Amino acid sequence: MTYWALNAWFLAVVAVIALLAVVRLDRRRANGSRSAGLTAGTWLLAVGGGLVVLLLMTALFDNIMIGIGLVGYDPALISGAFVGIAPLEDFAYAIAAAVLLPSLWVLLERRTPAPVSPSPSQEDPA
Repeated sequence: MTYWALNAWFLAVVAVIALLAVVRLDRRRANGSRSAGLTAGTWLLAVGGGLVVLLLMTALFDNIMIGIGLVGYDPALISGAFVGIAPLEDFAYAIAAAVLLPSLWVLLERRTPAPVSPSPSQEDPA
């Protein structure tokens, strides 16, 4: 199995989870909930900004790690496309992390119950 084939499985799962997160944000906005003030559009911009930074850092540090011999790749399993000396396939992990973590954050967000107003028998008589 090539690195791209392996990456395709992980990226497909990440894409489904990200889609679910965007749908959750759209539904929350459609229901009138403004608790976090986060919309699908602002979430996508934030994920995109984080992704750009993470890809730049990955390019820098992967090239260093490969250059000093810390990491190596089987030439028969890579596409032959490189960013510096780092194979393009290596960037899929950064993409998966940059999209998966914020997606899970949205999907696993703790819902706090609405505040309950005290009944007349629970009010302070003073």
